[in-house]
This record gives sequence, C-alpha cells and structure tokens, in this order.
Amino acid sequence: MTDHGADLLVRAGAVHTLVPGQAPQRALAVRGDRIAAVSADPDGLDHLVTAATEVHDLPGATVLPAFDDTHTHLILAAHGAHDVPVHLAHDIPGFLDLIRQRAAVTPEGEWIRTTTNWQELNLAERRLPTAAELDRATGRHPVLVKRGGHNDVVNSYALRLAGITEDTPVPAGGIIGRDADGRLDGRLVDNAMGLVERLIPAQDRQRRIDGLRLAAGQYAATGIGTVRDCMVSPADHELLRAAREDGVLGVRVRSLISALGMTGAAQVEDLLDTMEEWRYDADPWLSVWGVKFGLDGGLEAGATEEPYACDHSFSGTLIWEPDALAEAVEAVVRRGWRVGTHAYGDRAVRTLLDVYERVQDNVPGLPAGALVMEHGGLAGPEQRARAVALGIPVTIQQPLLHDTAEVEEGYWGPERVARLFPARGWVDLGAQVSAGSDFPVGRFGAMRSVWGMTTRQTVIGVKGPEHAISYEEALTLHTTQAARLTGESHLRGTLTPGRWADLTVWDRDPANASGEELRDLTPVHTFVGGAAAPL
Repeated sequence: MTDHGADLLVRAGAVHTLVPGQAPQRALAVRGDRIAAVSADPDGLDHLVTAATEVHDLPGATVLPAFDDTHTHLILAAHGAHDVPVHLAHDIPGFLDLIRQRAAVTPEGEWIRTTTNWQELNLAERRLPTAAELDRATGRHPVLVKRGGHNDVVNSYALRLAGITEDTPVPAGGIIGRDADGRLDGRLVDNAMGLVERLIPAQDRQRRIDGLRLAAGQYAATGIGTVRDCMVSPADHELLRAAREDGVLGVRVRSLISALGMTGAAQVEDLLDTMEEWRYDADPWLSVWGVKFGLDGGLEAGATEEPYACDHSFSGTLIWEPDALAEAVEAVVRRGWRVGTHAYGDRAVRTLLDVYERVQDNVPGLPAGALVMEHGGLAGPEQRARAVALGIPVTIQQPLLHDTAEVEEGYWGPERVARLFPARGWVDLGAQVSAGSDFPVGRFGAMRSVWGMTTRQTVIGVKGPEHAISYEEALTLHTTQAARLTGESHLRGTLTPGRWADLTVWDRDPANASGEELRDLTPVHTFVGGAAAPL
C-alpha cells in the first residue's frame, strides 16, 4: 500500500454504488482493503495514481458491489472438488461407471463419495440409483452417494459397516428407504443420514484445504464475494480457519455452525461450549454467524399443511418437536449467538414462527435479526405478514426452485410449486429478505439468481410469475439486504468510502442484459478486500 495514493483505480462507464439517490459514478479508488473515493468524473481520481497503482481503464464496464450468497454450502462445494463427479452423468449406467472408475484407483475398503449437485430427474431413468446398483459398481468399497443436503444413497458394504438391517429403528426425523418389496434400498433421508456419515473418515487436511481454494474461486468467478455457509461442523470451521491462515480463502465466509441431527437442548449446549473460542474472532474474512437448525425436510419431506400430491397420507416431516426446538433456540440466543432455522413447507413455517414468538416472549430485548428463517419456501400471505410483524428476516433461494421444480411438482403438485419463494410478496411487505442459492441443490451464481428472481424461470418453464421482482430489487437482496443480514451494513453492500473494497466489474451493464445472456453473465473481475479473486 502506498502512503497517499491508491492501490487500485477503476475507471468505468458506470459505478453503481447502490446508495439510494446517488447517480452512477465513473471512477473508484481503493487503498488497502477499503474504498478510498468515488467520483462522477472518470478522471476525477487521477491525482491518487502513483507508479504503484493498478489501473483498470474500462470505459464500457459496469461496477457493482460484490454479491453475497446468503444461504449456500461452500463446505459441500469444497468436498465435491475431489469427489466422483456424478453430476456429469446422463443415465444410471454412466453414473455407475464414474464410481467404477474411481473404485479402480481407490484402495480396497476406502470410502468413495460423490458430488452432491445433481438431480435424479436429469438422469434418463429419472430416479435415484439403488444399493443393489451401487453394488455392481463396486463391492470392495463403501460408497456414499449424496444428492443435496438431505438425501444419501449407500451400497450394501456401507449398510453393513453401519449395522443397518431390516430391523434397524428409524431415527426420529429421518427415513430409511425400502423398495416395493420392503427391502432396504440404500436410501437415507435427513436424520437417518448420520447412521452412515458418522463412519466416514475426514479427508486429508491439505486436500480439503485445496478443495476450499477451488470452491471459493468458483464462487468468486460468478461475482460472489461473501458466502453464508449454512451447514458447518466445528471441524469444518477449523478447516476454514486453516484455509484462511494459508491465504487460500478467496471469499469471505460467515459460518452457521450446524445443530443438524441434534434433538435436545443439552446437545446444543455442548455445541455452544465448543463455539465459545470463536466468539471474539475478529477476522473480516471468516467469522461465525450463529447456529443452524433444521425444522423440516427438503424437497421430499418438507412439512406441509396439506398432504403431498404423490401420497395423500404424507405431509412431510418435522425433525424437531416444537417445545424442544424452542428450548434449544433459547439456549443459543441466551449465549449471545444468532439462529437460522430451515423451514421449507408451510406447516414448518407456521411452526417456526410459533417457536420464534415463544423465544421472543421468554427472552425480551433480543437484538434485531437474532432469529432468521432459512427458505420460508411455502410462506403464504398470513405467514409473511406474521414474520414481518415479529421482525424475522428470511433468506430465499430462487436457483433452488429453478433446478428442482420438476422434482418438487412430483411431490407437491404445480400449484404449490408456483408459490415457492414469493419474493414479490416479501419485498412489498418491507420484509428483511435476502437471497442465495442453496448450492448444491441450486446452482450458485450472482446473475443466475438475479435472472431467476426477475423471470421466475425454471427447468420446466415459468412458475409463479406474479412473484417476480425487478432487477434493481434483486440486486439489493444480494448486496445491501445481505449485508444487513450479517450485521455488516457499515462495512459492505454499498460502494462508498470507508467500506471494504468488495466489488465486481462487468464488461456490460447487467441491467441491459436479458434472458440467457443475463443468466450466464459473469464478471471480468471480482475484488474482495481490494484483492482480485482468481477467476
């Protein structure tokens, strides 16, 4: 850093600061990790240029703040950097062949894991593989096939290691899959996943750190500068700290430490004891946001008020008893941490608002934003109004809807799927709403999400166009509103002097892009803390 000049100067066609009422600027200067100045004159900051200044003279470019992905899973993306890339398969034989190839170079008895960012309806057979089929890929290795964050399929070797038999009790809030004849098919859902996943040894530390380097670079390449990772174990957070110490964490990370799989306040208190050493970490790149709970299932087990379209005897699964969840959430906020809770179906949303209202009554004076609803997928008008009245922020994930609409219609029917993630309703109520991807269930990407929220496009066409919002509104959900969610509005979200130099440079104005052009648009530069992220 120079004594008086700028380390970085960008001259552009437009620098959108996102300060209400401020006209687009034409130049932006960075000193250290902060924005030093902006100017409406493209040459207005030239007096800050020294021999050491990195200058980008881009008269046709547009500059925006770096985006947040407020609900995603960087850790899972990092795992996938070295896992079997089954998301590339088009059918089950190809899926199995990828596992077979990995088995050929993996020592016998070692675990084989797959990537998580795929959907079975993208396979020709339009279904998940079974344990018996995985057995044909290898009988010499335990295999864990993950799809998103709520579903596993394992082979017979893994079932044996876990001691799962026809007589194994189904964990509360979980599902052990069976075929039409009642035999185990290898599928494990939600709280049943831990029966197998607890056996999987941690990957080599340096390999995992390299996975974080690769995954962080992939997020930054789409314009994302900060991720809010919503399922981080204590061991995962220590790994993130190691990646930060090694200088390979190319995006800022706000960790939600996972309480998934827990069923009582005593377990949560133990988790909070573990978290205590991170309370005062002041690293601007990495911090603990709070604790993550899961109230209901995902696509296949979200808790709904009305029965599923595919099974009129099933209305999804509540993973926690409401009284137990209220006690656990209260334990967290009494220790000074924030809470984000997964609530996807409308019954889960209603139940969560009951829980949060009870916690607010028992712990008066909670800081704003201490209790957050993650997803709020099927939140109807009454639930949205109640959330706003209670001051409950919500995170929504349009890419999740885009990628899974066909799967979800099979469970919930087209009418309910069209009502998912009602951004228009939240914005019109003045809700504190922010946006993300829920990768690996939805594909991450700054403009991919903006495109989705403005068009309501999905893999099977437009769903719920009345819930679309404008381009400008979508920007705020990933920038100013996102920074508000993390309590960092004074540091991020707008391009103003004194704030962190987290910005993206686009070779055209995304506001003028449409359709697939906007969906696929990526920045030419992403700067985080004034440093160029590797793209």
